[in-house]
Amino acid sequence: LWSLAVLYPIFWMFLGSFKSNAEIYRNPWGLPESFSFQNFIDAWSNYNIDTSTYNSIIVTFIGAILTLILAIPTAYALERLRFRGSNFLFMMYVSAMMIPMVLGWIPLFFLLMRLDLLDSIIGLSVVYAVSQLPFSIFVLTSFMSSIPKSLEESAAIDGMSPYGILFKIITPLTSSGIITVTIMNAIQFWNEYFMALIFLQTESNYTLALAIDYISSEAQYTNAWGTLFASLVFAIVPVMILYALFQRRIAKGMTEGAIKG
Repeated sequence: LWSLAVLYPIFWMFLGSFKSNAEIYRNPWGLPESFSFQNFIDAWSNYNIDTSTYNSIIVTFIGAILTLILAIPTAYALERLRFRGSNFLFMMYVSAMMIPMVLGWIPLFFLLMRLDLLDSIIGLSVVYAVSQLPFSIFVLTSFMSSIPKSLEESAAIDGMSPYGILFKIITPLTSSGIITVTIMNAIQFWNEYFMALIFLQTESNYTLALAIDYISSEAQYTNAWGTLFASLVFAIVPVMILYALFQRRIAKGMTEGAIKG
């Protein structure tokens, strides 16, 4: 029953994306009389879904890569390089996961404005990366804690530098955690709406979530429900494909991280 409740609205959305507006009103729950791709063409060309999709891809890619660049060395330093205050710093990162992001939106708005990064894809990508740092560090440290220190000691005796140990030994051995973190962050960035709404102002910079919200408001007055359904398909299908391809890796990574942590 729960699967039906979750899957049927998605199935209904897919059917609606192939119907004309008249057919949606005439037979909202039935199969399309003829499968037409006109709604997808209209959404792609007339409602800037093409530009918004490109912006979402760029934001998701930059945000996910920047998160890894910041999280991997930080997690390694907190887990392996014991120094005064390292435990306190780790607890600060973990406690940051409990703080609602909404509390930082107004300060971030003025900070991005002063840095001339407001209404910028790059600025939004940086905000996304920083927002997911606590979660990423928390997961990666649990993986790194399971790696025997003898491997690092042997590499250090052979003359390998700390950076070499990090990138040639630690990083490959934590690949499951890195993949898990990357996919979870990418899905979060792809679907994010509120920060994009606050920090992006120009329509040409809109992400896919903002474009869909615009189409939704337009559909109330223009009856472009088929176009709205088609735009939702554009947003949902990449996430479904990504999760289907890496479902086992995500489950394996989360399980290993929980056990090893």
